[in-house]
Amino acid sequence: MTQPRFNRILLTGAAGRLGTHLRRGLRPLCTNLRLADRVAISDLQPGEEACQFDLADMEATIAACEGVDAIVHFGGVALEGSWDSVLNGNIRGSYHIYEGARKHGVGRVVYASSVHAIGYHAVEDQIDASAPHRPDSLYGLSKCFVEDLGRLYWDKFGIETVALRIFSSFPEFTDRRMLWSMLTFDDCIRLVEASLTAPRAAFSILFGTSANRHRMVDNRLGAHIGFVPQDSTEAFRAEVEARLPPPDPHATAVKHLGGWFIDLGHPDDEPVT
Repeated sequence: MTQPRFNRILLTGAAGRLGTHLRRGLRPLCTNLRLADRVAISDLQPGEEACQFDLADMEATIAACEGVDAIVHFGGVALEGSWDSVLNGNIRGSYHIYEGARKHGVGRVVYASSVHAIGYHAVEDQIDASAPHRPDSLYGLSKCFVEDLGRLYWDKFGIETVALRIFSSFPEFTDRRMLWSMLTFDDCIRLVEASLTAPRAAFSILFGTSANRHRMVDNRLGAHIGFVPQDSTEAFRAEVEARLPPPDPHATAVKHLGGWFIDLGHPDDEPVT
């Protein structure tokens, strides 16, 4: 039997959409998989342990990092939300994760960043990881903060980070954009596994999409991580094209990488009645 690569991995957001799938992908890589979320996780499998806390709780978050070899940080607010929720769940919560890594000697963090950190770039720009941040929301702004946090903790404290700018990773296609932006759940597992096992990560950024026909971003600056997507959306193209209305090439959401996030207002504004 092959010895697992890690003794213990901490997975935050383990009860979420992506965290649920990552559990099956991460278990073979470690002897113990520590699952963390705000909600209780009761369906533990062999080799899993669970802890329940809010990332805004600094003491609890730092304690959860003790005794782990790597952190897969997928917890926090998953969509645009109020400033307070984004501040506490994503910005403060991620700072607590990095402090936990620093205080407990964790060498690598794999972070679920987002396309929304660069959402205002145009689809035809063909950006790579050297392009500047252009967040499209408070949520995207929080992802920019944590990417810069990861860079600081690499430069100053030697903690490696692989920031995964995930585009779309859902069980179904709800818009035509997903034909180029989709990252299948299996490819998401491959992306995280490559990020954990690459011989050297330093501070790296990877764009998270599958091997779809249209490539709107360039992953060459993350080639050293070794992520090779194996899935494609082509098998779904005919069905999606037939089901959805024709695209409007002039629509704001079509022009930018961030899609419909571009059209969102400030989440703390009072709704118009």
